[in-house]
Amino acid sequence: MLYPAIYGNDPLFPHYRDFQIVDKDDLVGKGVISFRAFERGALIAKITGERTSDIRQHTLQIDSDTHLFDTWFSGYFLHSCDPNISLSMKDMTVTALKDIAPNSFLYMDYAETEDHLFRQFPCSCRASNCRGWISGRKELPASQLHALSATIGTGGHY
Repeated sequence: MLYPAIYGNDPLFPHYRDFQIVDKDDLVGKGVISFRAFERGALIAKITGERTSDIRQHTLQIDSDTHLFDTWFSGYFLHSCDPNISLSMKDMTVTALKDIAPNSFLYMDYAETEDHLFRQFPCSCRASNCRGWISGRKELPASQLHALSATIGTGGHY
């Protein structure tokens, strides 16, 4: 299993034979690659980790006050505006949104789980529906904040 023994041995936890955290490229860094195929709607894995009140890099929001810190699996899911996986933070599960071929990276939409991100950044997913900037679902993208600030600073209207 990818998770240390302190989290137990749930048979739905991800295994080394099925997944690995690897360097994708210099732009996005590390991501989770799946060595096996999954059909749309399939349960991919159950997730776990340390629960914390802090928003950190590699955390996923469970509720408004709690985050899951997972540096063994789900904390390395890459972002896409057209993701191939979905997370249920209530059930702590990962499900395939579309068919996933072997040797594919797992992509989630960070706005699915996060109200606010540890750090916003430009999106490089190249999906046809790309939002251009990765932010939490309850925060304005930094690119809009800069434009708003410039408008307010010059006495303009917003």
